[in-house]
Amino acid sequence: MNLIKILNRRYSTKEFDPNRKISSEDFEQIKALLRMSPSSTNIQPWHFIITDTKEGKERVAKGTQGFYQFNNQKVIDASHVIVFCSKIDTDTNYMLHLLEQEDKDGRYPNEEVKQMMHGARNIFADMHRYDFKDLQHWMEKQVYLNIGNLLLGVATLGIDALPMEGIDMKVLDEEFGLREKGLTAITVVSLGYHADTDFNATTPKSRLPEEEIFTIL
Repeated sequence: MNLIKILNRRYSTKEFDPNRKISSEDFEQIKALLRMSPSSTNIQPWHFIITDTKEGKERVAKGTQGFYQFNNQKVIDASHVIVFCSKIDTDTNYMLHLLEQEDKDGRYPNEEVKQMMHGARNIFADMHRYDFKDLQHWMEKQVYLNIGNLLLGVATLGIDALPMEGIDMKVLDEEFGLREKGLTAITVVSLGYHADTDFNATTPKSRLPEEEIFTIL
């Protein structure tokens, strides 16, 4: 695998081919990319609404009305659409749920190590809750790590993608009843294969030069 070649091929798709669909085999790998993404203290503060149906995409597209209508077809024509949601808070029950899942998966050699991890994770969460007062923002950062992981991962599969913040997230919160579940929508990512008429597929990439962005000691 030539990672540099993949990075140069990957781009933000502006027009999807509605007739090309992601295979079930690749979809399983996409779910693995989402589930196995890293997060600080393994907090995993995410939930994903995924659809490949006409009805499901139309529900997501409700967030592309009015000012955001420029993203409508990018939702409708994609093979799959993912609504990335972030938790609003991490309560005691969620922290214990994480701990017990890790224990079930064999992460802890003994009870002492298990409780050390539980205490450390709560310390970090409380720092963001009380000291920095940015707990929700901190959790959203973890979701954005997941998005970056997904974009590179699907590129290795030859799948095109478009992350979109240009969607009315309040509409999606209401459409899927997210706030009642302790969640909020933060980004939508469309997946599929670009249309032959997608101008951005042949637009040269532009990045700042190495000498400007790297300090190598």
